[in-house]
Amino acid sequence: MSDFAAQLTFANSKMLELCGPGDITKETTEAIVNAANSSLLGGGGVDGAIHWAGGPSILEECKRIVAKIGALPAGKAVITTGGRLPAKYIIHTVGPVYRGGQQHEAETLASCYRESIRIADDHGIRSLAFPSVSTGVFGYPVHEAAEIAVRTIVEVLPPCTHVEHVCFVLFDVATCKTYVRAAEKISRESLAISVIFTKGPS
Repeated sequence: MSDFAAQLTFANSKMLELCGPGDITKETTEAIVNAANSSLLGGGGVDGAIHWAGGPSILEECKRIVAKIGALPAGKAVITTGGRLPAKYIIHTVGPVYRGGQQHEAETLASCYRESIRIADDHGIRSLAFPSVSTGVFGYPVHEAAEIAVRTIVEVLPPCTHVEHVCFVLFDVATCKTYVRAAEKISRESLAISVIFTKGPS
């Protein structure tokens, strides 16, 4: 995606972009991340949109995974092909349901991002796009989720072997602005890894 709301550029030239409003099913990154539920059988929101746009082969792969490993726990991730989507792969991750903001919920949400990037890196994927995990029907407040999401990517992206470019494709303007504020705040903090914050053209 050429138009971005903001980006973080790391010393090793890796990049985190924040884009929106956007449709993650149209992304041309090598992989996109699906905010799935534990059954991996599709649902509403991003999950339903990805299954609808990608076609039935994705559901068949998900059924095979569940038959092998059972329901996918929150904080974990698995990979399938992208079906009819422009993206070659889908990484399905299950976010936590928000029940008041206990520490384990924040840790589980961070794990969604860590595990998704780990799987992408293990598969030699260079670019992937995330939605805002858990902030839809799972009820996670966007301002809390944004800081967890951006902070986790800032920690795990620079040392990756293969992943070079991560973008958040955010559904609406309000969510995008919240993620941009989180990125700007984190870039100003004293970090072990040098990072430059840039506002986009919009």
